[in-house]
Amino acid sequence: MKTDSEIKSDILEELAWQPNIDETEIGVVVEDGTVMLTGVLDDYRKKVAAEDAVKNVRGVKALVGDIQVKYGANYQKTDLEISKAIIKAFEWNTAVPEDEISVEVRDGWVNLSGEVDWAYQKDAAKRVAENIIGVKWINNTITIKQTIQPADVKEQINRAFMRSAHIEANAITVEATEGLVKLYGTVHSIAEKKAAEDAAYLSPGVHIVINELEVID
Repeated sequence: MKTDSEIKSDILEELAWQPNIDETEIGVVVEDGTVMLTGVLDDYRKKVAAEDAVKNVRGVKALVGDIQVKYGANYQKTDLEISKAIIKAFEWNTAVPEDEISVEVRDGWVNLSGEVDWAYQKDAAKRVAENIIGVKWINNTITIKQTIQPADVKEQINRAFMRSAHIEANAITVEATEGLVKLYGTVHSIAEKKAAEDAAYLSPGVHIVINELEVID
């Protein structure tokens, strides 16, 4: 099992490896495998990239992100400009049903709401918004309206786990009830934990995924 100092060293090395991240701008604290990131970055995409990089480090059990985003004078955008840019980006992305989603922006903080048929559409909307200059934070409250029998949901998720090269399916237990899915068991990294959650969300009829997978070395 890796020590906290070893995990921190690996995180700093992974951050330094990312071409669009300056690791000296990010503070890293590790306690019992839980990582806290602090600092101020000039782009929301850098914040997302830093958090994704940490999730790929073996030994990380949980991530607490406290990175702030502050854009320079040349990249300041009004809330109206940010909102228009997000809506325009939605129109160009075939995975996003733009007519079903509402966008509200206040001081660079974006709230996405509405109702869509699939969880991947909800995730796609968030990913699109993440790439808009001026965005400081995203609250994704979009809901999913499609329903399917719980037994079918469980079977589809288990089959998705078996197909995945990034998930150890035999170590995960799936429970499904009325659009709610719970994941139990063990994984070897936060990245694997997130991959399992993402795979579960791709199943039709899934509204909420409660991810109780435990990360072990």
